[in-house]
Amino acid sequence: MLSFILTFRRMFRGIWRGLKEPEFQVLFSLAALTVISGTLFYSRFEEMRWLDALYFSVITLTTIGYGDFVPSTDLGKVFTIGYVITGVGIMVGFVTQVFNHLQQARLEEVRKKKTPPSE
Repeated sequence: MLSFILTFRRMFRGIWRGLKEPEFQVLFSLAALTVISGTLFYSRFEEMRWLDALYFSVITLTTIGYGDFVPSTDLGKVFTIGYVITGVGIMVGFVTQVFNHLQQARLEEVRKKKTPPSE
């Protein structure tokens, strides 16, 4: 459980560091907008509860796809096709940037430990 909390904390630290860069801000905004738009669409047109719609949006965009929810309308299926094609690329870019910032933070920590204290 402790390792999960530390991993989650590091992920948020990577996001926080990234928010200082314009490119990251754009990817973060696009990722959030994509998840929100999917949540709104699925809750409205597929008549899912908000939490189910959010869950389905995230599971779809991360390509996990458990299969426990599926679009039941033709409009929902067409939306999902476009949603996956555009959203997966946005999410991959965002997650890549988060991990880049995590790696940079980790390298800085290692450098600080190896650098002798200044007098």
